[in-house]
Amino acid sequence: MIIEPSVVHGLIAAQFPHWADLPVEAVGASGTANAIFRLGADKAVRLPRTEGGAADVATEHRWLPLLASGLPFPVPLPLAQGVPDSAFPRSWSVCTWLDGTNPRPGDGSSASEPLAADLAEFVLALRRIDPADAPPAYRGEPLASRDTETSEALGTLDGVLEGALGGVLDRASATAAWHEALTAEPFTGRPVWVHGDLQPGNVLVADGRLTAVIDFGCTGLADPAVDLIAGWYLLTAGARETFRTAVGADDATWARGRGWALSIALMELAHYRDTNPVMARIAAHVIAEILTDHSRARVRPPSSP
Repeated sequence: MIIEPSVVHGLIAAQFPHWADLPVEAVGASGTANAIFRLGADKAVRLPRTEGGAADVATEHRWLPLLASGLPFPVPLPLAQGVPDSAFPRSWSVCTWLDGTNPRPGDGSSASEPLAADLAEFVLALRRIDPADAPPAYRGEPLASRDTETSEALGTLDGVLEGALGGVLDRASATAAWHEALTAEPFTGRPVWVHGDLQPGNVLVADGRLTAVIDFGCTGLADPAVDLIAGWYLLTAGARETFRTAVGADDATWARGRGWALSIALMELAHYRDTNPVMARIAAHVIAEILTDHSRARVRPPSSP
């Protein structure tokens, strides 16, 4: 769905006329859930591309102010909630604009140990927030429940690892990594707050440091391993170890986190390889990182309890 800035101008003028004179600028993002526009100097407009994305609007308006008070890095604060009308058929939102750039897989920030430490600080702070009355996360299901979809995605790729890296997908290695995640000790503790989608489009960085975390549409309570996907989506091997140490992930939790990252990336690559080259390249990069990491882990002694 292509949404023109003129549509946003019309929505703002009709529903929030006190902002009608502010300029609207489309933001070039590869995300699939929302079309993003900058409104003036300090606001962002988010228009959901799907009904599922529209359902996230109320969730973010309900919970982001509470989460923000317990987090060490900025997150978008809701300013206004738009309603469907003839120009746009879904709920939408206006929130604060946050500065920074989305990292790219393999760029300088991905090897930044300070970024790894920042991500760990964010994840640990989020886990500590009171879970009372919180909703389940979008990825709040047990990892094992994704086995069929993940295996199907792996089957559809069957050989070719698309994207910026090119090359051949080692299906045997991917299957082994997925099996290890499924056979890791399952999570039986109390679910904690997770962001649920810590990948390049949802974090902002500057000079190798985290400046903000955005898009909380997947947030809620889940296995803390879900947010460990940041290790593969945002970091290279050395920084990933810094991240793991800082969050205190044991072998089972780390294996589940790697499984979450692999499952998500396989499904993204299978779904977007012909329609969204940016998402496909990110997914391909993540899969390559996971398989390299998994092969190293097989020859490394287990971590101490």
